[in-house]
Amino acid sequence: MTDGIAWDPLRHELDRWQAAGRVARFWLRDDDAVEPTRALETLMALAGESEVPLTLAVIPGLTGDALAVRLGEEADVAVAVHGWSHTNHAGPEAKKQELGGERPVEVVLGELREGFRLLERLHPARFLPVLVPPWNRIDAGLIPALPGLGFAALSVYGRAKQGGPVPLLNTHVDIIDWHGTRGGRGGAELVAELVAELRDRFAGSDEPVGVLTHHLVHDAAAWDFLSALFAITARHPVVRWSAASELLGP
Repeated sequence: MTDGIAWDPLRHELDRWQAAGRVARFWLRDDDAVEPTRALETLMALAGESEVPLTLAVIPGLTGDALAVRLGEEADVAVAVHGWSHTNHAGPEAKKQELGGERPVEVVLGELREGFRLLERLHPARFLPVLVPPWNRIDAGLIPALPGLGFAALSVYGRAKQGGPVPLLNTHVDIIDWHGTRGGRGGAELVAELVAELRDRFAGSDEPVGVLTHHLVHDAAAWDFLSALFAITARHPVVRWSAASELLGP
């Protein structure tokens, strides 16, 4: 796939950035990490080969020492807080949500506080004070309380709206077909989304393009796309894959 026509639109867009003397910034977030698995090993190997920093959204209530020990061997892996237990508390007709208004605010914030402290203790050298809500959803009424819990940023899905109570570090291109095969989406469709995001940045936005993965459900199509994306972008001089900690600033 790396040599196929499907990647030409991305190559051409990156060439346009090069001609303009611009730098295209990307970052990688992978959700639902809990423990060492073969899929996680594959993801870290792919990212490491292309020197792509990886942010793992770890589920605090389901993880433990095994993941902490394994990640201690990795230089470019950071850990963010993925809610508490990735439990859906929404009603049967509502979209799935753990951090919603169905439960008392103090209960939800108490879980987030505990998750923050747990991951900070387990991963002291790679912990990021970033909240990644399960299913990328959080009740708006909870967001003003996040800085008081220690969170420096919130990471959901879609173009970021600035000016809120906490900075946003969002993802924009999800490689999984959640409403169909629940495996990797079509390469041409994903390339088109990447190009659209880059064109938005070229027109003036300075938001880095966030690529979202879920290693536990990757099929061959997902792995092939990710491998090709890393290979192509690693070879292009205008691309910079940034660590989330770098994007957060001081």
